[in-house]
Amino acid sequence: MEERSLRVYADKTFFTRLTNTLTKIVIPTKIGINGMIITMKRNNILKSYELFEGVDKEDVNQKETLEKKYEEAYSLYLECIDKHIMDSIYKKVKNNIASEFEKDALSKYYNVIKIKDTEYLEYKYRKQKYLLELDYQTILECNKLKLIEKYKKFYISKMDSLYKGLLKHFSIKLADSISFQNKDIIYEKIFTLLEEYIIDILPIKLEVSGNENYKEIIEEYSKYENYTVGKLDQNERIEKRMILIALSRKLFTHSLPLVVAEQCYIKLLKDVRTLIVDTKIAKKRERAYSLLIKLIEEYNIKLLSGKVYWDKPEKRDEYKKFWGKYKVLDKNKNKDEKLKQKEILFIKSDLKEVYTNEIRYHKIIEFYKNKLVSLGAMKQLKNRYSSEGIYTGRNVLCKN
Repeated sequence: MEERSLRVYADKTFFTRLTNTLTKIVIPTKIGINGMIITMKRNNILKSYELFEGVDKEDVNQKETLEKKYEEAYSLYLECIDKHIMDSIYKKVKNNIASEFEKDALSKYYNVIKIKDTEYLEYKYRKQKYLLELDYQTILECNKLKLIEKYKKFYISKMDSLYKGLLKHFSIKLADSISFQNKDIIYEKIFTLLEEYIIDILPIKLEVSGNENYKEIIEEYSKYENYTVGKLDQNERIEKRMILIALSRKLFTHSLPLVVAEQCYIKLLKDVRTLIVDTKIAKKRERAYSLLIKLIEEYNIKLLSGKVYWDKPEKRDEYKKFWGKYKVLDKNKNKDEKLKQKEILFIKSDLKEVYTNEIRYHKIIEFYKNKLVSLGAMKQLKNRYSSEGIYTGRNVLCKN
C-alpha cells in the first residue's frame, strides 16, 4: 500500500508539472486569439459609434436602429474584454508569469467584482469603466496613432456617460435617510470620482474637443493642476476639493445637482472649521482661516446665488439680505476696506449657521467673535466681579 501511494503521488506530481508546462505554452496562444477577437469587436464598436453619431437627428427611425446596433456591439465588445481577463490575465497570474501591470489589473478587477452583491448599480458602472480603461491602455501600448485618435472619441463619449451615471447614483444615495458616517463615505466617493475624471478623462477631452470649447473651465483646471504634485496637507486637500466642486458645476451640471454640490460645500465648511480649532500653530490656523473666507465666498457667490428652489422661505430671504450687502460692498473702490468688510460679512453669515448648534461649535464661535473684535466689528466688555470679588462672567462680545 505504501509503494502504491508513493507511485500515485509521483504520477500526480508528473501530471501537474506536465499540465503547468502545457498551460504556459497554451496561454500565449489564447492571448493571441483573444487579442484578435477583441480587435474585431473593437472595430465593430468604433464603426457602429461613427454611424450612430453621424446619423441625422431628425431621422428618428434610422437613429433608433443604429442606436440598437451600437448598444449590441458595445455589449459584445465588453464581454470580449471581460473574457480576456479571465482567460488570459487570470491564468498568467496563477502561473506566476504575469507582469506587474497584469497583476495590478487583476487586483483592480476583483475590487470591482466584490461590490456586485451589495452595490449592484455602482458595480455595473464601475465594471464598464474598468474594462474600457483596460483596453484603452492596451491601445496606447500598441502605439497605432490612427486607432488611438479614432478610439478616443468613442472612449470620451462612453466615459462621460459612465461618470454621469455614477454621480447621479451617489446623488440619489445622499438624498436617502442614511447615517452621517455613511454620508461621509458617499462624499469621499464623489470627490474621488471627480478627481479621477479631472486627471484621467478631462485632458483627453480637451485634446479631442480643443481648449476653445472649454474656455470657462480652463482657469479652474489650471488651478487644480497646482495640487497634483507633491504631498498635500489637510488645508491643501480641502482647497483642491473646493476646485473640484467648482469644476463639477460646469462639467456635471445635471448629474451632480445643485443641492448635492451644496451639501459638498457644507461638508468642506465643516472640515475647515474643524481644522481651524484643531490647529495649534498660529500660522497654520491663519492659513486655514484664509481658506475658510475663500470657501464661504465661493459657496455664497458661485452656488447660492444661482439657487432657485429653497426648502425654507426664511433662508431665501436671509440670503437676499446677504446678497444685497455683498453687492453694495463690491462697489467699494477702496480695495483694502472692501476686503475687510467682506470678511466681516462672511464671518457674521457663518456665525449664524454655527449658532444653530452652539454646543458643538462653541470653539469656532469663540474664534469668530475674536476675529470680529480684531476687525472692529464687535467690542469686548470688561470682566465683571461680584461685590465679594468673585468672577461672575467671561468676556462678552457685542455689536458696535
